[in-house]
Amino acid sequence: MARTELALPIGATVPALVVAAGERAGVRFLEFFASAIRNPHTRRAYARAAGDFFAWCAGAGVTSITDVQPLHVAAWIELQTQTHAAPTVKQRLAAIRHLFDWLVTGQVVPHNPAASVRGPSHTAKVGKTPVLDPAEARLLLDSIDVSTPIGLRDRALIALMVFSFARVGAALAMHVEDVYVQNRRLWVRLREKGGKAHAMPCHHTLEAYLHAYIEESGIASDPKGPLFRTIARGTGRLSTTSLPQANAYAMVRRRALVAGIGTKIGNHTFRATGITAYLKNGGTLENAAAMANHASTRTTQLYDRRRDDVSLDEIERIQL
Repeated sequence: MARTELALPIGATVPALVVAAGERAGVRFLEFFASAIRNPHTRRAYARAAGDFFAWCAGAGVTSITDVQPLHVAAWIELQTQTHAAPTVKQRLAAIRHLFDWLVTGQVVPHNPAASVRGPSHTAKVGKTPVLDPAEARLLLDSIDVSTPIGLRDRALIALMVFSFARVGAALAMHVEDVYVQNRRLWVRLREKGGKAHAMPCHHTLEAYLHAYIEESGIASDPKGPLFRTIARGTGRLSTTSLPQANAYAMVRRRALVAGIGTKIGNHTFRATGITAYLKNGGTLENAAAMANHASTRTTQLYDRRRDDVSLDEIERIQL
C-alpha cells in the first residue's frame, strides 16, 4: 500500500503513519471503522480523533504507528484538555485506546500505547441538556399549524420524543409500520442505540397526533416507508425520503422561535423534558429507566431536572 487514498467508510483517508506500517495495518485500520464501530455518530467521532492524533504524531516526528509510545498519547491528551471539554477529551482517548486494542489483536502493533494513559476527571450528576417546563412544551405543541402535512409531521415528531422518551435518531429511523395497534391501544416500536428494539404504548395525546399525521398525510398506505419524511420540493407534500437529523434540529429551533421560547433547545430536550415531567408527577426512576430504555438508572438520573425547581425556589429566598 503505497498511497493514502484508500477511503474510510466515513469519507476520510488512511493516515500516513498507518500506511507506513504496511498493507496489513491499512486493512486492519479500515476494518476497525467498518466492523468494530457500528454507530455512525461514534464512527465519525472516532475517525476524527484518530485523524487528529496521527496528524499530531507525524508533526512530532513519529513515522509509523508501530513507533507510537504512551508519552505521545499523554502529550496529545494534555493538549486536548486545553481546547476541549473533559467529556470530549475522554471520548477521544477512548477512540485511540480502542483503535490500538484492535491493532494489537490484529498483530499490527505489539502493545497499546494508550492503555496506561489516564484522561481528565469528570463526574456528571445532572445533564446539561436544556429542559422545557411542561407549560412551555404544551405551548410549543399548540403553536404548530397543523393544517399542512409539515405541521402534522413536526407536531407528531416532537410529541413522540416527549411522550415516549425517544431519541431523535430512533424516532427518525422508524417506519410507518412501527406505529401499530395492540390491545386496542396504539404502540410505537423504536430501535435505540446498539440496535436494541424497544416498544412502548402511546400516551393518549401522542396517539391522537400520530393518527392525525399518518391518516391525513396519506402515508398509511406505505407501511415500509419512513415515518418522518422530508417535504418534496415545490409540492408541499411529503416525499419518500427519511427526514435527516440536522433538518429535525433546524425544525425544532424554528418552531421554538415561533412559539416565543427563549431556551436554546435541541432534539434531546424533549427526551429530558418528558422524563422530568413523568418523575414530577409521581413516576419512579426505575420505570423511567425502562421507558427510556436505559441500562442503568444512573443514566436516567442525568435527565431528572426536578432539583432545578428547588434551586430556583431557594434562590428567591435571597431578599435585600
